[in-house]
Amino acid sequence: MIVITNPSAIANEISIINSLFEEGLSLLHIRKPDFSEVEMALFIHQIKLKFRANLVLHSHHELAQDFGINRIHFSEKQRNEVFEVSSGKQIISTSVHSIEAFNSLNENFEYAFLSPVFKSISKENYESKTNLFEALKSRTNFKTIGIALGGIHPENIQKALENGFDDIAVLGAIWNHENPVNQFKLCQQIAHTYSL
Repeated sequence: MIVITNPSAIANEISIINSLFEEGLSLLHIRKPDFSEVEMALFIHQIKLKFRANLVLHSHHELAQDFGINRIHFSEKQRNEVFEVSSGKQIISTSVHSIEAFNSLNENFEYAFLSPVFKSISKENYESKTNLFEALKSRTNFKTIGIALGGIHPENIQKALENGFDDIAVLGAIWNHENPVNQFKLCQQIAHTYSL
């Protein structure tokens, strides 16, 4: 299970992030589109050193090496602007919004978010125009791990994992909750049960 940061600031965010890692979070995607390079560096610097290998940068990829981060994420737009995305020593991921785009990804991408699976919790009026569960039946790319994103919460994790997704990513379910750490533990427990 992957957690994505809220795009805007959250009270006690760094403390919560460190707690999520202490509770077993495997990957945190840092998606802060409005951050300058300096703001991003300050943000990363506050996360405990032992968790740096579990961070994924969505922007300011040039900071990855400075902080010992070996994972970077390309948005759909970034991926289309980069003619040849090669992984080199870095582990790379991306975002797609259709099964056609997912199927056409090259093997350099370890995993891809396919979204929105359900109506988004964090983005108003953001839902898929197609049924992604139906679309998954025409999946031909099994080298890239398919991650369900969009509207994922404790009540629908099972549905996502039982209908063709390899894993899930959460954003709104965690950051819009009054107790993000407890909510994470609940989601993690459900995801672990159905991914066995």
